[in-house]
Amino acid sequence: MTSDQDLYNELAYYTLSHPDPSFLHQNIVDAYTAQHATEHTKPIAVVFALIGLYLHLEKNFTGKQVQRIHMQLGTPRRKWPQLTPPRERGAITVSAVMAASPGKERDEMIRNWCASVWEAWQASHDQIRGLAKEEAGIH
Repeated sequence: MTSDQDLYNELAYYTLSHPDPSFLHQNIVDAYTAQHATEHTKPIAVVFALIGLYLHLEKNFTGKQVQRIHMQLGTPRRKWPQLTPPRERGAITVSAVMAASPGKERDEMIRNWCASVWEAWQASHDQIRGLAKEEAGIH
């Protein structure tokens, strides 16, 4: 049986070689990080992943735009809050994404995966929106 990490690596190859200039790869990085976060995951990783999902899904940012915000948030160094991962991390997983046919079907499944993971972190939404507003000026 193929591990989630192996499937993610295959998906990363797919997104990194994708012709769409929006940089779809950023979305899978954020979805995977948020879905696999534990209490031991660095706070910056979880916060950045959730901000990325928020910007993509609620503000319609491309992966390239999310990447720029991540770079902006990374300097200067800040202390990010430790968020408690939810019990359920979303109904869609990387295996479901990889089961979709490459192309439009898989690309849509990536967006659905992002939405599923973002919804699972419902308890952190207000805090993430607040951080995006305070730290990056996103309203």
